[in-house]
This record gives sequence, structure tokens and C-alpha cells, in this order.
Amino acid sequence: MTGTLILNAEELAALPASERIRYRLVQAGQRYHANDNISGFVQDGELEQLQAEVQARMQEVLQALVIDTQSDHNTQDTAKRVAKMFVREVFAGRYAAAPAVTEFPNAERLNELMIVGPITVRSACSHHLCPIIGKVWIGLLPNEHSNLIGLSKYVRLTEWIMSRPQIQEEAVIMLANELQDRVKPDGLAIVMDADHFCMHWRGVKDMDSTMTNSVMRGSFLKDATLRAEFLALMRKKG
Repeated sequence: MTGTLILNAEELAALPASERIRYRLVQAGQRYHANDNISGFVQDGELEQLQAEVQARMQEVLQALVIDTQSDHNTQDTAKRVAKMFVREVFAGRYAAAPAVTEFPNAERLNELMIVGPITVRSACSHHLCPIIGKVWIGLLPNEHSNLIGLSKYVRLTEWIMSRPQIQEEAVIMLANELQDRVKPDGLAIVMDADHFCMHWRGVKDMDSTMTNSVMRGSFLKDATLRAEFLALMRKKG
């Protein structure tokens, strides 16, 4: 479907849910990569339709794998379970709006290092859709103009970002951008350490390697002492 094809309401309504959503995205010039949130283009009732569509396509995948889902009681409902898992659970961050986050002013003018973590994160590699499971640490240096948020909200925002097919290097940048926009701190640091099951389960089948990467902004990038303090406290907490 291209952005030059204009459909009327009746033609659009006749399309499968996935095609209707894609049509709106294309018409708006909106990117819809695996780790993008597209909730603004999903209308009421369409998530249920999308889940049903994924279920039907997943059933075709099982048939192509020559799995007898009629006789095999273990796989009779596999397509249904996988569709629910993708749309409602492991990829929910694509289809759900950002969680509500109450922000309040920094009335006490707090300006000391804050560390949140380790936060357990679960995502999926967008190359193979294999699990990525690990931990995230967040360091903040607020200023008098910062918008502070509650501890649980860091967890919810992190889960929202990670619940999509991701590449770890991009995921931490997306989380950093979200927190930078909301909190507006003088400094922001994020470290993620995770197991990638695309390595454990396939390929070289290396069971010991993890990937660690970080984003350092503002004061954490400029001040080596602050950065060292954050990393030392992070290791102590972890």
C-alpha cells in the first residue's frame, strides 16, 4: 500500500485491521519500525481484530512447519496463545499509549545524584524475536526546574519502551530520550546489561556472554567524578 492511494471510508473499512492501521501510518508519513509506538493510529476495537489476524497468520506458520495442530493437543491453541502474547504482552509497548506519569515540581530544589535500579527488563531482539532479559540502572542529577516522577513510574516507562522488538543499543537511547523530555535533568545516565537469547538459543549458542551499554548525557558526560560515583553505586546495588 502506498501513500498516493487514497481510500474512502467504505474502502478503508473493508480492509483487514493491519492494513487499515498501516494505511493511516503511511498517509501520515509516520514510521512504523518494530520498536516504534503506533498506538495513536489504532482505533477502538482494532486491537482485538489485529490479534485475531495475527492468530490466523500464526496458524499458517504452524501449518508451514508441518505441525499437526488438529491431532497434537499441545499445539491446538498455540496460534491463539502466541497472538495474545505478541499483541497484549511482549510487544504491548507498540500498541499501548505511554503510561500515565504524574510529574511534580522540584520544590526542595534537589540537586543530588539519584539512582533507580536495577530494573528487570524483558524485550525481544528484532532480528530473531528471541528474548532479551536483563537489568537497567538509571542515574539522574535533577535541577530546580526538573519535573520529578515517582519511583514506580521509572519502571513503567522502562517497561513500555522495552516491550517491543528492540535492538539494545537503540532501546537505551529511546529510554533516555523519554526521561530527558519528562524530567529535564542536568544529567542523565542509563546502563543496561542483558542476556540475548538469539546467542544462547541459536547461532554460536554462547551461554555466558551478556551485552552492556550505556547512555551518558549532560553532567554525567562532562564530569568524570560524577560518572564514576554513579557506576560505583550501580555496581554496589547490582
